[in-house]
Amino acid sequence: MRRLRGQERAITGNRQTSWAFADAFVAEDEALRWARDRAEEAGLRSVSSGTGAALRLLAAAADAKAVAEIGTGTGVSGIHLLHGMRPDGVLTTVDLEPERQQFARQAFRAAGFAGNRARFIPGRALDVLPRLADGGYDLVFCDGDRTECLDYLAESLRLLRPGGLVIFEGVFADGRTVDSSTPPTEVQRLRELLRAVRESTVLLPSLLPVGDGLLCAVKR
Repeated sequence: MRRLRGQERAITGNRQTSWAFADAFVAEDEALRWARDRAEEAGLRSVSSGTGAALRLLAAAADAKAVAEIGTGTGVSGIHLLHGMRPDGVLTTVDLEPERQQFARQAFRAAGFAGNRARFIPGRALDVLPRLADGGYDLVFCDGDRTECLDYLAESLRLLRPGGLVIFEGVFADGRTVDSSTPPTEVQRLRELLRAVRESTVLLPSLLPVGDGLLCAVKR
């Protein structure tokens, strides 16, 4: 790797400082901090504050009433999505671990959301998603098994209405996605996902440099 000189070092340093500032721009409340603490205790990785703020913004921009989430975790991303959704919106969230969903229920309640604002479905995403309604969702957020991301994309295209959004979190994979070395399977799948979304004729994509990379696309 070549050494950075003068202006290059300054640009890189300024960019990193700017990214850090942007990621912490929207403050998080006590309910979100509680959910983050539970995730850390369980050894789970939550979306960053900047990623959460972007999810909130995108849900609001889509005027989302029905959102599907792959990967409930302890509720961090779900709280952000609910904040952006319409007041009568319902979040359908899927996770393999019911215990995590119990933490998410508590976090949603602490954030002030009524119990009927979220539908929790335990199970493997690719077993659950086929049971959800065609064209019935305004936004699908994918934060599950990276090796299954192409399958999530196919299901999302079926689930979304025209004009709906599909969002994938963690597509940078800690920098490994753009690394030139031989990738592990999950990184190879992410590269294939990026290529599929970019080349799709039915999606209008953007790759946002927030958190660990947020791949977004609108279904035409």
